[in-house]
Amino acid sequence: MSRDSQFAKQVCGLCATICDACATECAKHQNPTCQSCAEACRRCAEECRKMAS
Repeated sequence: MSRDSQFAKQVCGLCATICDACATECAKHQNPTCQSCAEACRRCAEECRKMAS
């Protein structure tokens, strides 16, 4: 993004998709670490979507 890449929005969109998938998987487990990971991934996905728009 700092170099104004023509692919920056696509990379951020893909990152959001990956973070959503990670959040979904981690949320399946009741372990506190997994729940914490799921929440972090959700926040990351949201920021990536903002950057992709």
